[in-house]
Formats: sequence, C-alpha cells, structure tokens
Amino acid sequence: MGSGTLCQRCTQPNLQLPGGVELDGSRLFRDRIYQQHGLIHPIIRHKSSSEKRTPHDLLLAYIIDNKRFTSNDRKEINDAINEINNYTDSFLNNTSKLQWPLVRVSYLFYNQLRAQNLSSIQINATPTDSRSPIYELIENNFIAQLKILRQMDIHITGPDTGQMYQTFLSDGSITINLGGIRPWGLENTEKAYSSYLEQHMTSGTPYIKGLYYPINERQKGIKKDEVIKLIRQAS
Repeated sequence: MGSGTLCQRCTQPNLQLPGGVELDGSRLFRDRIYQQHGLIHPIIRHKSSSEKRTPHDLLLAYIIDNKRFTSNDRKEINDAINEINNYTDSFLNNTSKLQWPLVRVSYLFYNQLRAQNLSSIQINATPTDSRSPIYELIENNFIAQLKILRQMDIHITGPDTGQMYQTFLSDGSITINLGGIRPWGLENTEKAYSSYLEQHMTSGTPYIKGLYYPINERQKGIKKDEVIKLIRQAS
C-alpha cells in the first residue's frame, strides 16, 4: 500500500482494494500466506458467518494495542474487557438462557508474540512457488501472529498499521475500527474530528464485516459502554 502521501495510490473511488472483491484477491492472498507459512488456511464459510458455529460457541475477540489509544482509552477498554469476560465466566457452564453470546476478550500486543518452537518445519510449496516442492521454514514471530489471527472471531483496534492484518481473518469474522482523533494534539478543540482510515481494507475483504465506533461519539474518547455495544453487536 505504500506510506505517507503514497498510501492511497492503490485504492479505488469505491474505497476497495483493487481486485480484492472482483478477483477474490484478498482471499487468495490470505490463503497463500497461510500455506507459505505451514498453516492450514482459515475455515471457509460459503453461505453465512454462522456456518460451522453453534449459538453456544465461545467467540474469541482480540483488542490489538494501538498507538492512538490514550491512557484513559486503555482504562475504558480494560473495563469493557472485564465486564464482558465476567459475563462469560458467569454463564460458561449454563448456556440455556443467554442474553448475549459468550465472548472471551483479550488485549494483544503484536510485538510481544514470540515463536514458541524455533525448530524448522517442512512446507509444501504452492503451485506458483519457484522453490523446491518441499522446503524448510523456521518458526518465527509472524507465524505466531498468524496462529492468533486464524482463530480470531472479532478483531478490534484503532486506525493505521493495526488494521493491516484484518485480511488474514477467517470467513465470517468481524473487524471493529475504534477510530482515532485528528489532528494529533488538538483532541479537545473545535478543530478535532473523528478519523478511521483503512476503510478500503475492510470493504476490499468480502469475507469479513466491519463495524465502526460511532463517529459523533469518538471525539469524547473511547468509552467502555460503546466498546461493549460493539463487541456484542459483532457477536
């Protein structure tokens, strides 16, 4: 995608990644990356996000740390995580009368994910790979990240780099964009406005759905109740 003033040159007027939808490029790219790194590609759901899920499944949500989160944002997010996880713990063994689906929420720092096994693994090359049919790959931190992404049901973060991994989500997953406030340093002034960025990543990935923090509320900072609403809507 490039960076700085070049980052929009690969988008289209409809805010989709070129080829992401009409050529199924996002899915093909996702599946190739998983295969190239020795992982089974995510679950394929052809008809709806409920395929191969039951109403009582425990959904996994991850909030990815974002440089745009303020200390107060992180406190509100943490309070939301605790409330949802406490509800899940209360009904985990009694799913007959659920008001909300069960969701386990975790807060994730990508830079803290480390490869657990540094041994090499044998990978079958893809049909377009120029390497030998069988090659070795050392377990690395990116593979550790892919393993988490593969099991995500709900992906949550703010704008910019944190959004760039949503293409690797499984079919039927939800990405929640918590937004940010621009310009930096003017958060509490009349010049401030809500900013989301990366909408093209979501609209160009047809096998996932996107939700956004309410645009008229974002300038007040991230609030626990709004985060809870979004996660429950996603579930």
